[in-house]
Amino acid sequence: MKEFIKELPDLAKEKLVESKKYFQKLKKRLPKNLDLVMQELHDKEFEKTDCLDCGNCCKTTSPIFTLKDIERISKHFRMKVLDFTTTYLERDEDDFFVLKTAPCSFLDLNDNTCSIYDVRPKACSEYPHTNRRKFIQIADLTLKNTEICPAAYNIIEALKLKLPV
Repeated sequence: MKEFIKELPDLAKEKLVESKKYFQKLKKRLPKNLDLVMQELHDKEFEKTDCLDCGNCCKTTSPIFTLKDIERISKHFRMKVLDFTTTYLERDEDDFFVLKTAPCSFLDLNDNTCSIYDVRPKACSEYPHTNRRKFIQIADLTLKNTEICPAAYNIIEALKLKLPV
């Protein structure tokens, strides 16, 4: 897995043009069963993929923290929202709250566990978003995720085989 994670950004970049063309064609002739196919591919991939073996998303990127996320996590730490926000978060270029640091402040680098797993941000619990309804709306995000998440990469490559365009 570690070797695959090292190679992943280059593999994803090599496939980027092909993948972009694939999604453009897919959008033009959008299959009605795309969400169902994505759910199946997602489930199949995560039967064999354990995020604790990787943790690359937590090591390299920050999720967006919604106000609900911030309130829930602040409560978990028994912190005021403002204190939590000033300690851990900053606004990104799109004015979203994201972590100040990478890897994630809540990631245990020894075993890739999350100290706030039960109250983690919604973006974390839904990552890599490959089983989301109306999947086609986040195709660009998914292409970015293929550089970070081995499962997302495998799911998109499997999609190209399952639904050729």
